[in-house]
Amino acid sequence: MKIRLALAGLLLMGSLTACSRVPGVYAYEKDGTVRAGAAAPFDPRTYVDGIWASKVLPTVQQNAVDVTTVAAAIEKDPAAAGRQYGKRTGTGSPFAYLVKGTGTVTEVDTDAPTGPLTVEIPGAKPLKISIATGPVIAGTAIRDGVGFIKFGDFTNQIDYQNVANQLNNRVKTDVIAKVPVKDLKGKKVTFAGAFSALAPGSILVVPTDLTAS
Repeated sequence: MKIRLALAGLLLMGSLTACSRVPGVYAYEKDGTVRAGAAAPFDPRTYVDGIWASKVLPTVQQNAVDVTTVAAAIEKDPAAAGRQYGKRTGTGSPFAYLVKGTGTVTEVDTDAPTGPLTVEIPGAKPLKISIATGPVIAGTAIRDGVGFIKFGDFTNQIDYQNVANQLNNRVKTDVIAKVPVKDLKGKKVTFAGAFSALAPGSILVVPTDLTAS
């Protein structure tokens, strides 16, 4: 009987050891590390690094519509404007728009968390919009506006949201940090970027390109 029990124990240990080598099964070492074969955690920074210059910036540049055109379409018929110029992640979500323009900075608000620049766009009916300069850059306008970043490509909602956050971080480091924001009042700026239609008549652009002259 003792011999049979010992053999059974050895067989059970062998079975567990074999299972730990089956692809997709996690095997943990004593120090808590995961052996080769375990899926690596999603890294939003690495993901965004891989698409920022190669896909995000070209998509905005190629598809951005003059902000005065988009604003006029939204004022006339928000739903029709969304269908024609916008993108959204699902029914009931706000439309996100890719826009571009040139105008004069009439106000620099460094007290508000989003640090909005008020920019007046010339035309038959001058348009005033805002451009976010931080330190707080929030929302999902860029992620949603480019159109090729889909929820179904990610494991969960957290990863999907973290991509939006990391895109906003790239705006701060790669776009806004290169512009003397506090000195822009009275200057002409050219911009491209995205905004979400969150409130009627309000346009707050998250820039992927911002230059002053």
